[in-house]
Amino acid sequence: MFTQKEIYIKAKQIKLIIFDVDGVLTDGGIYISDDGSEFKRFNSLDGHGIKMLTEFNIEPAIISARSSKSVEHRMLKLGVKHIYQDQNNKLVAYNKLLKNLSLKPEQIAYMGDDVIDLPVMSKIGLPVAVSNAHELVKERACIVTSNAGGNGAVREVCDLLLKSQNLYDKAINRYLD
Repeated sequence: MFTQKEIYIKAKQIKLIIFDVDGVLTDGGIYISDDGSEFKRFNSLDGHGIKMLTEFNIEPAIISARSSKSVEHRMLKLGVKHIYQDQNNKLVAYNKLLKNLSLKPEQIAYMGDDVIDLPVMSKIGLPVAVSNAHELVKERACIVTSNAGGNGAVREVCDLLLKSQNLYDKAINRYLD
């Protein structure tokens, strides 16, 4: 496991954070109505964390193996410009982001929860697992969140990135003044 100081050193370099959706931005449950409509539950704390990142030029992105209009709608509302859905091989979208944003792997964080996330997590600077992630994912992460996916885990990491880059106080003080 990494020390807090080592994590902050890695986090200080991050310019892009990629989120998996199901199990990270949501609780991982797939809610289906009688008519076959699918629903997802997002956490508002996570959403505000993503908004704060965008205000301080830390770019958020999603790469999901599944596809859902509700995900696209939510991400666009939060200002997420890089939305990759229906990605069974997440490395394809990762490589596009790396090239299009002219970033180095050490400038990228990734939050995942299942083995499909491991190929990208093994290539980036700051791999993060949610507390309810598969054991193999947690073993390969620099950070395992205290909160579960869909329950504030994303906000935890957003706050950590802002703190490591000395932006947290600026982000929060406008609410305290």
